Amino acid sequence: MVEVKVNINKREPNSFDIYDEDGKAGGMIFDIIMNDLTVYHTEIDPIKEGKGYARQLLDAMVDYVRKHHLKVIPLCPYLHNQFSRNEVMYNDIWNKINEG
Repeated sequence: MVEVKVNINKREPNSFDIYDEDGKAGGMIFDIIMNDLTVYHTEIDPIKEGKGYARQLLDAMVDYVRKHHLKVIPLCPYLHNQFSRNEVMYNDIWNKINEG
């Protein structure tokens, strides 16, 4: 079974972490400032790549953002690529204010 947990902790970077039967398999590092959730990095354990874990992190982050009425600043290359490819799907949560 795979599970995504939100880790918001003042002593560590905020993250969406994904766990499978072997333990933590990856994470998405983010920060929240005012109404913006900025995603800096998404990483999956190389052994776990190809199992859709990055997509599950993305889906969990999107659900969290919509539930909390936030906008996303996708600085992470993976996330920015997904938002660009599926602009209609993410247009309601994509903060493009800082884009060139």
